[in-house]
Amino acid sequence: MSTSYRKWLNDKLVKLQSIACYTAGASPEAIAKQMGVATKQVIKLNFNENLFIPRVKQAKLMKELADEIDLRLYPEDEDQKLREKLSTYIGATKDNIAIGNGSDELIDRIVRLFVEKGETALSFSPTFAIPPLCVKRQEGEYITVPLLSNLQLDVKGLLSKFSDKTRLLYICSPNNPTSTQYKMEDVETLAKAFPGIVILDEAYGEFADYSFVPRIAEFPNMIILRTFSKAFGMAALRLGYAVANPELAKILTEKAPLPFPVSAFTLRMGSKMLDNVSLMMDSVKQVKEERRKMIKALNEIDGVQAFDSQANFLLVNTEKSADEVNEKLLKRGIMLKKWGKILQYNNCFRVTVGLPEMNAKLIEALKQIQEE
Repeated sequence: MSTSYRKWLNDKLVKLQSIACYTAGASPEAIAKQMGVATKQVIKLNFNENLFIPRVKQAKLMKELADEIDLRLYPEDEDQKLREKLSTYIGATKDNIAIGNGSDELIDRIVRLFVEKGETALSFSPTFAIPPLCVKRQEGEYITVPLLSNLQLDVKGLLSKFSDKTRLLYICSPNNPTSTQYKMEDVETLAKAFPGIVILDEAYGEFADYSFVPRIAEFPNMIILRTFSKAFGMAALRLGYAVANPELAKILTEKAPLPFPVSAFTLRMGSKMLDNVSLMMDSVKQVKEERRKMIKALNEIDGVQAFDSQANFLLVNTEKSADEVNEKLLKRGIMLKKWGKILQYNNCFRVTVGLPEMNAKLIEALKQIQEE
């Protein structure tokens, strides 16, 4: 290896190692090992998974699929079949839809297509962590504007950041981690004023009051992201889709991904879940009811504040330090997403709406911790 090549490689590796990356944190298995208990005893409320989808019924569909699908063959027409079923589900044409390996992968596609070195992307804070990682990997600049104290969008602040180098506006609504769905008129104002591509991330759309999907024709620069990971309970299989004008959807489908980016098994399972869409709809009703009960119960604990939610998780702030509360919860085998300071709230957690028995244990644990 020549000296010049060795230097290039070393410099490149240093640069690549400096790129921030997503980390999931400790797994339930790791927490269980620390506690000396079985993994099934750990209460996992940190990833916004939908545990209300009946696992037995979902497993039955997977077993049917295992008998139907030939894993030796490429998924040549599975994408089109799923887009046809999605068009019925969302009320748009299949030409409006692009399929991806989770909505995260679609974010990466969009950023690679529309943000180049030296250009900027704009969003608010706090919000989902993946877009800034993708933008920075493109050597772009990621600019954020804090949310207002009521957890709504600072429309004036965002409008003031538009420039001739701003190519992308990312809006997560309902927002992760605040669980806030933004006012429709605020999103509309920003989308119509923005000169570039607007990503409207509706990963939690099924749990919310409204969606922009029926209005997609009004916004030629908007790409709406949806996922099967949340309401449909398919987090393990990684399946997402984008809804946009046909030209953008075609570009997302043809110009960014490698061939066959989503497995045939995953695509077909998405189709099966749409054929059995009542499973999802029933689970969403249960999540909403449990969400209501959970907010009420948490707000009855001294030193705990739970905010209204339009997602399948809650934003919760505690009087005691987040580090202390988190440590004591982990010792009880309860996993939340510790967030820390969000605006004027110093000790925030993102809490999945779990099954009733899981939530009851969390509520009891928080009561004990606040009384200690």
